[in-house]
Amino acid sequence: MSRRSRAREVVLQVLYQEDLNPDALQSVTDDFLTSRLRGDAELIAFARSLLAGVRSQAASLDTLLEEHTENWQLSRMAATDRNVLRLAAFEILHADTPGPVVIDEAVELARRFGTRQSSRFVNGVLDRVLRESLK
Repeated sequence: MSRRSRAREVVLQVLYQEDLNPDALQSVTDDFLTSRLRGDAELIAFARSLLAGVRSQAASLDTLLEEHTENWQLSRMAATDRNVLRLAAFEILHADTPGPVVIDEAVELARRFGTRQSSRFVNGVLDRVLRESLK
C-alpha cells in the first residue's frame, strides 16, 4: 500500500467515525491521525487537507453525489460507501491527483471496508462524477 493510500484509508476511518459520532473531539482526530500515520508530517498534512476539504464541502459534495446516484439517497447508503464517495469526489474536484487514480483508490477502499457490491457501486458513481467534471 502506498503512503498516500494509507493516508486515504485513515481519512476514511476518521470520516466514518465522525459520521457515526458527529460530536467527536478534534483532539481525538488529531491523535488518531498522528498514531495511524506514525507521525509522518507529510502524510498527516495530506490527510488533514483531505479532511478539511471534505468537511468544508460536505453539503455540495452530498448534493453532487445524490445527482449521480440513481434511486439512492446518501442517508440510506452504508456509512462506508457514503464516506468513500465523499472523499473521492472531493479529490476528483479539488486535488491534483488524476481522476482515474482517485477512482482506483476509492474502489480499493470500498472493496476493503464495504460490502461485496460496494466497489462496483463506488466505481459507477465516481465514473459519472469524473465525466461530468471533465466537461
